[in-house]
Amino acid sequence: MPAQPSHNPPAPGPDALRSDARENRERILRAAREAYAIQGIDVPISAIARRAGVGVATLYRRFPTRASLITEAFAEQLAECAGALDTALKDPDPWRGFCTVFRKVCAMQAADRGFTHAFLTRFPGESEYAEKRDRAADGLALLVRRAKEAGALRPDFDASDVVLALLANSGVVNGAGPEAAAASSRLVGYLLESFREAGAVRPLPPPAALELDRLHGPPG
Repeated sequence: MPAQPSHNPPAPGPDALRSDARENRERILRAAREAYAIQGIDVPISAIARRAGVGVATLYRRFPTRASLITEAFAEQLAECAGALDTALKDPDPWRGFCTVFRKVCAMQAADRGFTHAFLTRFPGESEYAEKRDRAADGLALLVRRAKEAGALRPDFDASDVVLALLANSGVVNGAGPEAAAASSRLVGYLLESFREAGAVRPLPPPAALELDRLHGPPG
């Protein structure tokens, strides 16, 4: 008797499986970035999976923890920050370098609501992300010191004031609706004028104990 043709489709080869896995991963990251930009990083994993068109189990196979998904989703922005800091530190004008970075980070906040929380959160299990984030924090502190030494930044400015300003800008962005970008730009203009050494007419109250590591714990 001649062999009957099989009605079962052939099993996908390893290349096809790898391709499917890559596509799922990219869909998940795209969905996470979109959701975080609109709602912040507290979006439920199930909502991101639905947006990506995959099951929750598939999402967790690609990203075993919420922290791994968040850090990967914001890796490009963190690298962009690090690049901006490197460029600013090479600027012979410390005040210009400080202003450039401050404007850029605040603009990134206005464009993506999840950025502030992701940037200010420590993720203990994500060593590569933590290393880049710590490098960014060190770069900001160095920019502040150089601008103060150059006599451009008011003498009572503290490195923690950068965090204070980021929190203020985040509040404006979250409350200004469709005018978030314009409102943020206006606030940044006011802040930079107040940061100038020439604006130090009266001393400020003592700085708050704000550090990147203290603001947010790892996501639950």
